Amino acid sequence: MDSFIRIAIDIGGTFTDLQILDERSGALSSLKTPTTPEDPSIGLLAGIREAADRFGFSLRDIRLLLHGTTIATNAVLERRLGRGVLLTTAGFEDVLEIGRHSRRDIYGLRPHQEPPLIPRDRRLGLPERMRGDGRAERSLAAEAVEALLPRLDALEADTVAVCLLNAHVNAAHEQLVAERLQALRPHLPVSISSEISPEIREYERSSTTVLNALLMPVVGGYLDRMGSRMAEAGLDARLLLVQSNGGVCSPEVAKRQPARLLLSGPSGGALATLRMAETLGRPNLLGVDMGGTSYDICVVREGAVTQMTQGEIDNLPVRLPMVEIRTIGSGGGSIAAIDDAGRLRVGPRSAGSRPGPVCYGRGGTEPAVTDANIVLGRLDPRFFLGGAMALDSAGAAGAIAARIGAPLGFGTEQAAEGILAVTDTNLAAAARLSLFEKGLDPRDFSLLSFGGAGGLHAVSVAEELGIGEVVFPTDASTFSAFGILHSDIVHDLVRSRVMPLDEAALPWIEEALAALRAQGEALLDADGVPAADRRFMASADLRYHGQAFELVVPWSAARADPQALAAMLADFHLLHEQRFSYSNPEAPVELVALRLGCTGLLPPVKTLRNAARGADRMPEARDLWLRGEWRAVPVYQREQLSGPIDGPALIEEEYTTIFLAGGWRCAPGPAGALIARKEAIHHA
Repeated sequence: MDSFIRIAIDIGGTFTDLQILDERSGALSSLKTPTTPEDPSIGLLAGIREAADRFGFSLRDIRLLLHGTTIATNAVLERRLGRGVLLTTAGFEDVLEIGRHSRRDIYGLRPHQEPPLIPRDRRLGLPERMRGDGRAERSLAAEAVEALLPRLDALEADTVAVCLLNAHVNAAHEQLVAERLQALRPHLPVSISSEISPEIREYERSSTTVLNALLMPVVGGYLDRMGSRMAEAGLDARLLLVQSNGGVCSPEVAKRQPARLLLSGPSGGALATLRMAETLGRPNLLGVDMGGTSYDICVVREGAVTQMTQGEIDNLPVRLPMVEIRTIGSGGGSIAAIDDAGRLRVGPRSAGSRPGPVCYGRGGTEPAVTDANIVLGRLDPRFFLGGAMALDSAGAAGAIAARIGAPLGFGTEQAAEGILAVTDTNLAAAARLSLFEKGLDPRDFSLLSFGGAGGLHAVSVAEELGIGEVVFPTDASTFSAFGILHSDIVHDLVRSRVMPLDEAALPWIEEALAALRAQGEALLDADGVPAADRRFMASADLRYHGQAFELVVPWSAARADPQALAAMLADFHLLHEQRFSYSNPEAPVELVALRLGCTGLLPPVKTLRNAARGADRMPEARDLWLRGEWRAVPVYQREQLSGPIDGPALIEEEYTTIFLAGGWRCAPGPAGALIARKEAIHHA
């Protein structure tokens, strides 16, 4: 083959992780490089060049780039969005502000509500009305759209969201708006709800469409810069972007529907967790990814990851399919501080990569979790990032002593110990919530720990949760990139129509499934996916009549006939019983939406991990602060482990370190993983 390198890239808030695969030999290598927040594509290209130099290939050898990014997520969280205008049905301009009237803090005396992403004077009504059955009660004239152009110009709009009433049933009016705007203002990005989220519920559909529109200039500009930098570097690889559903899409799709990238990075970790569950034969796996900025949690239950049809970003509903992931602001760069009440808090503020924790020596002054780990001897300042970056232990100790120890009356080591205790409690609380809200017992799960900072905290978190087994995968620090490396192209399509689920619904179901299949085939045609590598999975959103929520039930039948209908109803009642401990087979069931997942399989590969830097380092002992005193503990290189070891101990690899507490035994397991189990007898 002319080009043979496949690279998966996961850009986080602190580091950019790469996994590099030689498709000829299966050789797999990993690399970690600092993220460049001002423009992540700068750090991405720098990482690719460093990988080429280190692993002996040229940029021309790269065939495929699979790119997970937080560009969309960060833009929303930091409100770095385009100047948007919302066009909606006259009389419905306030849907964004009305929302759902839900109170998140039910005991708060002064609840705070974030203002809508598009203010009232930038929400314009159109004279039109579509009925719920798809008939036009008031037709929309092209002249009415054109009459709004002077107002759009005066508002200096650089993106437009269009969300008209009942457009999920009949999109004709929205399509007319998009056609006229594109003809008369071709430079103006336009997002219509019937393309990005053609589903019921006006508020959620409006929120999703607005988010998508506001992200179009941000993501589009980033991808344009990325394309220019790739061209300047002579990099002629195919670029695919990771979506929230765990699949990848082309840059063209990402530019039109950037809201699908909102959970781009974390979804790679969920895919990797699912793959590891299959490899290890552990159907119940709690995946936790602790990087420099955040802690992402995903649950694999009975061999499957939960896919949601709706999620949230910064309390804004997003009505799009996505992997279920809980994220809190707690990572190696999370800042420790004393609040106004004199309490020690850790996170959610992060030092990021610039300036980073104090020990980075880049000007940071506030101590972070990584500083605490350095002070307590858990990290080797000479071997951080495989020795590529020296750490300032003295600076970290001084910052903790001054900002945490002195105000609390603690010594430096006690203060650092407190930082880690608060951090571990926060991590365990978030993981516990992810399980308890599903009625799951942590003791039925193994903990899969990955991310650069995860290994130092995994055993402590497992002990708080009552979990007796922790799995540390190979290349844990870049494990999310490993999941991205094995992604496939995925398109999620939906048709929404509320109706009783009985035989009278079968003609519409058959017609809708055929239309979705044709749409999916066209999208995979555009992606260049061969017919033999296409997979389609249908499902239906169902609910009992009167309910305000739905369950997603697979539809595996080839045709919409009475037998398939009966089977799906039986599956719905069973799923309802499993999820909520009751079902009512006599109650009428409603169909809310039909979904079709369209997958284009990328060529599968086998991998063989290359040796990492530091693999030849000799075992040693290092002083570690444990239970109020310094103790010498053994330090092992992961590459050299061939049998079980007992804690307390440290296990080092190029980009991460594992802390094995007393009372735990660790040994090599399948697929190169290390498996730690809590022993019945606690070791001193």
